Amino acid sequence: MASPSPSPSPPPPPKEPSTTTVVTKTTNSRLIVLDSLIRLDTSLSKSLHTLFHPFLPGPILLLLEYSADFRLSFPVCLSLLFVPWSSNLRFPFLLPLIVGLLVDLSLIGLIKFVFRRSRPHYNPNMSAVVSVDHFSFPSGHASRVFYLASFISLSAATIQEALTDFRPPGGVFGMLIGEDEGKFVASVVLGVWAWAAVTSTSRVLLGRHFVLDVLAGVFVGVLEGPLGKQLHALNLYHLITTAAVLQSPE
Repeated sequence: MASPSPSPSPPPPPKEPSTTTVVTKTTNSRLIVLDSLIRLDTSLSKSLHTLFHPFLPGPILLLLEYSADFRLSFPVCLSLLFVPWSSNLRFPFLLPLIVGLLVDLSLIGLIKFVFRRSRPHYNPNMSAVVSVDHFSFPSGHASRVFYLASFISLSAATIQEALTDFRPPGGVFGMLIGEDEGKFVASVVLGVWAWAAVTSTSRVLLGRHFVLDVLAGVFVGVLEGPLGKQLHALNLYHLITTAAVLQSPE
C-alpha cells in the first residue's frame, strides 16, 4: 500500500515593506505630482503669454512694471515721511508701511533662494527693471503690490482720520479729496486693489513669471498686510525711540 504524500507546506507570509521603501515610494509620488504641476504651469503660462503678448500695450505695462518695482516704491514711501501734510500719517501708517516693504523684500528673496526656479525661458530679453535676480518663484512684484493693497485697505480708517484732521481749506488738495473723505479713501483703496490685480496679471502676460509664481506672490502679499497693521498696534514709533534712548550715551 502506497504511503500518503506529505501535505504541501503553506506559502511564506508576504514581506512587509520596509519603512525606507514606503518613504521612497511616497517621495517619488510627490515628485511626480510636483513635476506634472510644474509642466502644467509652464504650459499654461506660455500659452497666455503667446496669446496676449502681441496685443498688449507695451508702454502701459512697462509703466505698471516700474510702478511696482522696489527701487521706485520704497524711495517714494520713504520720501512721504518728510512731507509736511503727512505728519498725522507718519507713525500710524507710513512707518509700518515702509518696514513691511523691507520685510516683503527679505522674505521673497529668501523663498527665491530656497526654490531657485528659473524665469520663463520663452522671454530671454528681460528689461533692466526685472533683472535684479534670475529666480522666478514667487513673484516679488505680485507680493509687493498686494501687500500695499492689503495694508492700505486695512489702514483706511487711519487714512480717513488723518485727512479729516488735516483738511486744508480749499486749494488743490481740498478739491481732490472732495466733501467726503470716506468716499475719497474708498476710491483710493479700490484703485490700489485694481492696480495690484492688473500689475500681477501682467507678470504672466509679459512672460516675466509663471502663473504659480504670481499666485504665490499674491498669497504672501495679502498675508503681509495684517503683519504691517500689527507693527502699528505694537507702537513701532515708541519702540524705536525707546531703543534709541537706551543706546544713547548718558
